[in-house]
Amino acid sequence: MEQWNLKEIDTRIQKMRRLAEDLKARGQGIQAVERNVDRILASIKMLELNISDIRELPWKAFGS
Repeated sequence: MEQWNLKEIDTRIQKMRRLAEDLKARGQGIQAVERNVDRILASIKMLELNISDIRELPWKAFGS
C-alpha cells in the first residue's frame, strides 16, 4: 500500500498559492498575467480541495 506525505504536499500547494498571488500582484495591469494567474489559482484551489482538506482527516491510510 502506498503512503504519501500529505503534510509535505500541502506545504507545497500553499507555497504555489503564495507564489501565484505574488506573481499576480507583480503583473498587475498586464491582462495576460492576471488572467493566466487566475487560472493557476483555480487549479491550486482544486488541489487544496483534493489534498489539503483531506490532510486534516485522521485516516492513517493516507499517511501524513
